[in-house]
Amino acid sequence: MHLILYSKPGCHLCEGLLEKLEQVSTPQIDQVEVRDITTQADWFERYQYEIPVLCYQTADGQEVALPRLSPRAPVSRLAELLKQAVG
Repeated sequence: MHLILYSKPGCHLCEGLLEKLEQVSTPQIDQVEVRDITTQADWFERYQYEIPVLCYQTADGQEVALPRLSPRAPVSRLAELLKQAVG
């Protein structure tokens, strides 16, 4: 699974989610790509009030946003969410 994390520098919520992603041990995750929304106007326009936004990329290249997790959610909840996304 290719994950995409829309983030921006200095975002503590984004950093926290990335730390949790690094702790999830699942063979389904092959890559986590962090996209800085300040580098592209369309990303910034879409996500400026929503970050962190975690998406996965389907086999045909489409991005699907995962439900937003509470910053206090444990790593186990994130792992559960990712497992459900994979199907």
